[in-house]
Amino acid sequence: MGLRKKKRRDERTASAQGWGPAAPQQALGQEWAVELRGVRRQYGRGTGAVHALRGIDLALPRGSFTAVMGPSGSGKSTFLQCAAGLDRPSGGTVRLGGTEITGMGENKLTALRRTRLGFVFQAFNLLPSLTVEQNVLLPMRLAGHRPDRRRSAEMLARVGLGDKGGRRPGQLSGGQQQRVAIARALVTQPDVVFADEPTGALDTTTAAEILGLLRSAVDTMGATVVMVTHDPSAAAYADRTLFLADGAIVDRLERASAAEIGDRLKALTAPAFAGVAA
Repeated sequence: MGLRKKKRRDERTASAQGWGPAAPQQALGQEWAVELRGVRRQYGRGTGAVHALRGIDLALPRGSFTAVMGPSGSGKSTFLQCAAGLDRPSGGTVRLGGTEITGMGENKLTALRRTRLGFVFQAFNLLPSLTVEQNVLLPMRLAGHRPDRRRSAEMLARVGLGDKGGRRPGQLSGGQQQRVAIARALVTQPDVVFADEPTGALDTTTAAEILGLLRSAVDTMGATVVMVTHDPSAAAYADRTLFLADGAIVDRLERASAAEIGDRLKALTAPAFAGVAA
């Protein structure tokens, strides 16, 4: 196959899968959970400006699990912050669950994050003074909704902590605390769960259990998960792995093994990418 034909075929594939510049939602009849169009993020001005994101075009379907990887300084954290409405892009648009958030006021944006987004962090971010049940119910309380204890109990049972609702986070292991964080992220049935290095503080066995829970949330609950990770073994749980370098999506793999993902990541740290900013 000639290079031009291969390029056109690859472009059509990228567009159909929602990560190329020509992937309009209406044309595909697809309801996107996360949609970024021309998203740029620049810090500073002039010659000292840092271009953390350089025109990201991406659309991720509901009920999918996406891993985001790349060398240090590739823009992973900035991508997650802009996609989740934690940081405002310098240009382009971000839509979550069909709602454009780019120009949204801070109060509305805060309300949206509390009701329609879930977050799982490396450091768990549980409140030590609250019980496990109270931590899970916290998003509902912050959103001004009546806490649904039945829903909390259901989520805790799903993550294997049905009998731990009355305990404090300090009485749990690191893996158990991350399970609580996952239950908290899922309790409001959000449009998207954003996970930032969710297994970074866990041992290999416990990490596999946590990743299995995220995978199960996608497969059995229809959740949408977007996870930043440095670990190819973690990314292998995802439906797709996106690779960032120098603020741009430069590659992706579908349902790849840890070995395949690791090899592709090594290629991004080869001399060709040695100039990527830290």
